[in-house]
Amino acid sequence: MTRSRAALSGILAAAAGIAAGHLVAAFVAPASSPVLAIGSTVIDLTPTPVKEWAIATFGTADKTILQGSVVLVTLALAAVAGLLARRRLALAIGFIVLLTALAGAAALLRPAARPLDALPAAVGMAAGVATLVWLARSARVASGEGPTKNAGKDDVTAGPRGSFMTNPTDRGALAGTGRRHFLGGALGVSLLSVLAAAGGQLRSGAQAVKKVVLPQAAEPAKALPRGLEATVSGISPLRTPTETFYRVDTNLVVPTVDVEAWTLEVDGMVERPFTLTFAELAAMPLIERDITMTCVSNEVGGGYIGAARWLGVRLTDVLDRAGTTGTPDQLLSTAVDGFTISTPLDVVRDGRDAMIAIGMNGAQLSDVHGFPARLVTPGLYGFVGATKWLTKLTLTTYAAEQAYWTKRQWATDAPIKTSARIDTPAPLSTVRAGTVAVGGVAWAQHRGVGTVEVRVDDGPWQQTTLGPDVGIDYWRQWYLAWDVRPGLHRLAVRATDLQGRQQVAERATPFPDGSSGIQEVVVTVA
Repeated sequence: MTRSRAALSGILAAAAGIAAGHLVAAFVAPASSPVLAIGSTVIDLTPTPVKEWAIATFGTADKTILQGSVVLVTLALAAVAGLLARRRLALAIGFIVLLTALAGAAALLRPAARPLDALPAAVGMAAGVATLVWLARSARVASGEGPTKNAGKDDVTAGPRGSFMTNPTDRGALAGTGRRHFLGGALGVSLLSVLAAAGGQLRSGAQAVKKVVLPQAAEPAKALPRGLEATVSGISPLRTPTETFYRVDTNLVVPTVDVEAWTLEVDGMVERPFTLTFAELAAMPLIERDITMTCVSNEVGGGYIGAARWLGVRLTDVLDRAGTTGTPDQLLSTAVDGFTISTPLDVVRDGRDAMIAIGMNGAQLSDVHGFPARLVTPGLYGFVGATKWLTKLTLTTYAAEQAYWTKRQWATDAPIKTSARIDTPAPLSTVRAGTVAVGGVAWAQHRGVGTVEVRVDDGPWQQTTLGPDVGIDYWRQWYLAWDVRPGLHRLAVRATDLQGRQQVAERATPFPDGSSGIQEVVVTVA
């Protein structure tokens, strides 16, 4: 067996196992797909600095790149298994079994795993081993190492490790037939793997969220005013469309929740634990609020921020129904996949419109934004107040329970820092001399934006014109009419909240409680 055929046998065996496992996972639990299970484990084990580097470098493509990396590493290891099959087929089989067993273990170690979640890895193991054995034998025949049924006593010679090879003429014919069989088998395995993987993907994608009818809000929000985007080209719209609203989470596959079976459990240090169905939650008095959300991974001038209209139940209404025992200081929220987030209880109860949201921008939540219900906590970064795919609320203490990000040394109390961003002109762009509109957005959730200032080169800070005021929990658009001269120019922006506190100029990375610093962009004026 040549090295190339041996390596290809291992690679195709891994591809068959991955595809078979992915297809089965689509019917069992999409997150238990071998590649996704390994990828999720990699996310959990990756050091925080590496995670932040990946988000900053790859943006929303980070998950795709991670999955691709897992596949490439798996195929590389499988090629090694194929090379082992040249001399030690049993050892090669053991290598494939080990790889798939690791995927099964990763699936079973997920927070909300069930025993059935090991099935995709088991099926992938069987498919991988069967494919490797078949292709390895075909590759041996293609290399003239296999026996023939009509090999006679006088025309055979002992080959390596007790195999038998025919005389040169028969051996050449056999090898030619073997090469054709190996090539046909390789193509067949490739085709079936592609079909199985595509079938699994289609099956997973077909599990769309069910449409629900949302009740009217008991406290509707006022009509949104006209934003500056109507007059300042390039500025972020006052309301972020749902389809372009940022998404940052640890999920390689978006949970698909059956709304009719979904429940919200309230327990912990409460007097009256209870469980709500979606219909019961939606029947409670609903509020509608315009709230800007920010991810803690947002770098200075970054795009992990969005402003939307949310419909939901006040979080305090739900907690008041349960009552309190002892002195809890944390609200531990759990998603359907077992992911947890901790929110300071004093923040929840300080009068802000923290809610269990069931609607976004006039429609039900989409699957990527947490259908059927999620937390929205104004003024806090998402990692401490915006649990998606919510299914459980537990009153507890920080001493007793640690959430996902708390275990990784992120801040426990993470108010969003005041900041401003330049949307237009874009960094490193070229504009014509004359009057140019410099514009963007600024935010200081739960404090409100007071002023926004722009500095050109080393000149003085100039106050900008603010856009409509939607409330202290919402961002403000801003713009400045800039009379510009030809040359290379540097623009900087800063915001001050309504309490008179200016955004922090000192540069800081997102870890552990959000980035800070002044955004500067360079533009060329022609």
